[in-house]
Amino acid sequence: MFDPVIFHISIIVILALSFDFINGFHDTANTIATSISTKALPPRAAIIFSAFMNLLGAMAFTGVAKTIGGKIADPLVLENGMLIVATALVAAISWNLITWYFGIPSSSSHALIGSLAGAVIAAEGILAVNYAGFITILEALILSPLIAFFTGYIIMNLIKTIFKNSNPGRINRNFRTLQIFTAAWQAFSHGTNDAQKSMGIITFALVAGGFQPTLDVPNWVKISCALAMAFGTSVGGWRIIKTIGTRIIKLEPASGFASDFSSATIIILATLIKLPVSTTHVISSSIMGVGSARRFSSVRWSTAQQMVVAWVITLPITAVFASVTYLIISLFF
Repeated sequence: MFDPVIFHISIIVILALSFDFINGFHDTANTIATSISTKALPPRAAIIFSAFMNLLGAMAFTGVAKTIGGKIADPLVLENGMLIVATALVAAISWNLITWYFGIPSSSSHALIGSLAGAVIAAEGILAVNYAGFITILEALILSPLIAFFTGYIIMNLIKTIFKNSNPGRINRNFRTLQIFTAAWQAFSHGTNDAQKSMGIITFALVAGGFQPTLDVPNWVKISCALAMAFGTSVGGWRIIKTIGTRIIKLEPASGFASDFSSATIIILATLIKLPVSTTHVISSSIMGVGSARRFSSVRWSTAQQMVVAWVITLPITAVFASVTYLIISLFF
């Protein structure tokens, strides 16, 4: 017997896992571009390694998922919660594919959060958004890249000071080895934060559809989202890898180590306090900070400017797109 509620939740799960898969190959560049550009790891090995560490990270935490599932809006009080989630996912996926096609390292996090807020407003009105929670998330999205920039700047300056009289060839060899570990740390941190966003959106739909009363993430949701992101990561996002790895600064093993270590640490700290951040923003900003520590002019600020524009416009564009999409779809359901 056909059950429309089961059908709708199935569509949402498929969309959410598709978002996770796209997020995986869209953001693969974030976790491995530095180690590839400095030749610390060969490309194929780096992607497989990153996929495995993303999988481990995705299974490790659920705090960010609960934040996404309950801080933007309350799924228990939304009349059309499942349709809201479906619309948000369609908008976020569309934006991710557009930016991936053009090689723009935009934020999947901004896309999802903007889309969810826009769909909620279209469905229930502007007061349906939990603005206290939304502002907390927005503050984390804005502050984390700034913190990553200055952390990368400080760590690179420390490296320059400590190793200023060392043999450059030996330094490069040692930091290439260290980059294998920071690449693992980077990929693990990415999984801890980014995979949880899809977990949270599925859990949001489960609560809105009456399948469960709390925002606790079911094991099947954790496993499926972790696998979808790992599989997406294994595909690789070569267009964005080129932008991250070569078009911001010319990376060397020491600067690659500094950017990986600083950004991964910021992402993990955000995960521990249950806040979603844009891994794209954090990683790119740490690279800019590292480049500025070497020489301010070494950063290709024209590329950085294009990235910042993409970051700024992602949230409002996806919010508007999700709102319009919701209004169109609601005419037929």
